[in-house]
Amino acid sequence: MVIAIDGPAGTGKSTIAGIVSKKLGITYLNSGSFYRALTLALNESGIDTSDSAAVVEFCRKQKLDYVDSHLILNGVDVESHLHDDEVSARVAQVSSIVEIRHLVNEIMRGLTENLDIICEGRDMTTVVFPNADYKFYLDASIDVQAQRRFSQGVSKMTLDEVREAIRKRDEIDRNKAEGALRIAPDAVYVDTSSLTIESVCEIILSKIRF
Repeated sequence: MVIAIDGPAGTGKSTIAGIVSKKLGITYLNSGSFYRALTLALNESGIDTSDSAAVVEFCRKQKLDYVDSHLILNGVDVESHLHDDEVSARVAQVSSIVEIRHLVNEIMRGLTENLDIICEGRDMTTVVFPNADYKFYLDASIDVQAQRRFSQGVSKMTLDEVREAIRKRDEIDRNKAEGALRIAPDAVYVDTSSLTIESVCEIILSKIRF
């Protein structure tokens, strides 16, 4: 079984997917972690992320694993660094490269062949798992998105800077040549702006027959 969730940053996707995975006893897969891990590796390598050919060549040499919902890059658990400001500033550019999206999609599909999973990202319902058993799109106002991300305490930016960074990220995501942020026609749309995490989880769980 595959449960797929899409939506912009700050809509509660990660938290909700994690809770639902525990309630159902299935694997939680965070697609964004793969792109962030590759961006982290690129930052450390000093490769210019505007050089698509160099980025693709480098990324193909990296080994990515997913263990207990933690991203393992070349044998090292990098989960605690995936939301560093330096990574957040460049991940949209890296993930917009079509060849990188193909690479990550291939890795994710390979990991989920024999698993019941819940996955979240930007194009889970439309590109990566278009035949998912259940599809959801979570949304929220830009102010709510920014406040939620700011409250996580993982960024050194001000609230206004976080809001602008999210706005730019969402704009890039909606205009990607492939894997753009879109609402799948058969996805359940949930505006989480005024809902609690528990309420959103209840909505999702009420739609699933497991």
